[in-house]
Amino acid sequence: MKKFSKSPFLYRYPWLINIVVLLVMVVVYIWALQGLKIDLDLLQDSWPYVVDFLVRLFPPDIGTINVAISALIETVQMSIWGTTIGAILSLPIAISSANNVAPLWLRWLANLLQNTVRSVPSIILGLIFVAATGLGAPAGTLALSIYTIGYLAKFYQQGIEAVDARSLESLRIIGASRIQIAQYGILPQVLPLGLGYTLWMFEYNIRAASVLGVVGAGGIGFQLKSYIDGFEYTKATTMMLVLLVVVTVIDFFSSKLRRYLDSM
Repeated sequence: MKKFSKSPFLYRYPWLINIVVLLVMVVVYIWALQGLKIDLDLLQDSWPYVVDFLVRLFPPDIGTINVAISALIETVQMSIWGTTIGAILSLPIAISSANNVAPLWLRWLANLLQNTVRSVPSIILGLIFVAATGLGAPAGTLALSIYTIGYLAKFYQQGIEAVDARSLESLRIIGASRIQIAQYGILPQVLPLGLGYTLWMFEYNIRAASVLGVVGAGGIGFQLKSYIDGFEYTKATTMMLVLLVVVTVIDFFSSKLRRYLDSM
């Protein structure tokens, strides 16, 4: 009589797991597509309007290059300060939410704070601070600071939770306080990764700052929206091209710096 393995059924037929996962994914995507209610006929008829809009964007109006550069400088300044303030405020929140450092009650409060901040769209933050400080860069900077906290705090938290547990346990054995554990056990291991996350957030905030300009929070987005509202599409194109060049340059240098930090 043939002797059968005592392994569970799915372990004997692992390909069944792949089929089940594939079927679940297909069902989810079909359900999501039905919810979108896409009208293919409408999409087909709308192409001439899309082409007409794109044609109006060219050629770029080079005469607005000075305005574009000035607005872009303001956007970069907003991103520098917004990212820096957000990063500083994110660090204690990340430490308070890490499983290997903070007690349960503090982790619960810190994670609730993170989730609350992430659930508020950047546009809403922009509107709040525009109402508080008026139109301009200060509102955008404050909105970027809060927006940054929601993401950098989570990134820092994941970095803290990934540190070598043995080094933390050694510090606990010799009687180190929580602050000393964070200073000597966590910070040296997390610093390169945290700097990489911060650089990525700085890049992202330049794009986010351009979106905040839509609600009057300063930067190149404010000029971009003004030109589009005035049907000055060629001037808007100049703004977008200048933004593209600067974002590409920043991405190039920050990518090299992140690789350097990863190798430390």
